[in-house]
Amino acid sequence: MERAGLLVPETINDQVWGTKGYQGLLKVQSEFGIDVFYKEGITSKAITEGAISEFSQKNVNLIFGHGEEYAEYFEQLASSYPDIHFVSFNGEANLPNTTSLSFDGYAMGFFGGMTAAHMSPNKKVGVIAAFEWQPEVEGFIKGAIIEEPETEVFVEYTQHWNDGEMALNLLDEMLLKGVDVIYPAGDGFNIPLIEKIKEKGLYAIGYVSDQSDLGQSTVLTSTVQHVDKLYELVAKKYAMGELEQGNQHFDFKDGVITMGEYSPLVDEEFKHSIQTYVHEYIETGKFPSEK
Repeated sequence: MERAGLLVPETINDQVWGTKGYQGLLKVQSEFGIDVFYKEGITSKAITEGAISEFSQKNVNLIFGHGEEYAEYFEQLASSYPDIHFVSFNGEANLPNTTSLSFDGYAMGFFGGMTAAHMSPNKKVGVIAAFEWQPEVEGFIKGAIIEEPETEVFVEYTQHWNDGEMALNLLDEMLLKGVDVIYPAGDGFNIPLIEKIKEKGLYAIGYVSDQSDLGQSTVLTSTVQHVDKLYELVAKKYAMGELEQGNQHFDFKDGVITMGEYSPLVDEEFKHSIQTYVHEYIETGKFPSEK
């Protein structure tokens, strides 16, 4: 591997998804002692093609497209750059030099849902997600009901990762229904939602990053996707000639998904149970059954 590049649709300074990708690029730089490059605001096929051309001239031979949109762009452009391996997220990778990465989000949602239901005074919890296909939503619902069968779970979607205005409106609607624990499963809007939840004295489950720093009396725990570790893992596979073409899935067992820090409000017995369940899931792939 000579050099690596990163394309992000928004910014590396969002403190969530974009920042995680940039941290991953820096890990690759540190691990392999190579030059790395990044470009922000890459939001169309034409702009992506220009960025790839620029990276190619700099002898970049591993490019991370930090979002689902890049899977489609790379499939259309990668054949023109056979010496570059293209890595994207949550898409279809069919060419010999393309790989699409996916976090298996069901399990993290499941354990987040268990925590939410356990800590909900009203036994009403909610998910505000971006898209219906997110597996963490289904996992959250199942985990909440496994933990507390009487729990009501409310689910809404924004249809966009970054629609903060809609997400806040959906939050207002959920709060009117008595929901007291919210899982804001969208990396572009979860921070403003958690800030508003904090103002209301209610609870949240953090998403993508460990968001305990937003308030330990608000954020009960977080479902953390370690994008930085995943990029480092992918780069190691590439350097060793072991990075497979196609769609690749990663989970707790790969060390790239974990539960975040728990609030002091969460009792020790429950924390121990969750840690045991996570360990059993890593070992067996199985979840706790209904009580």
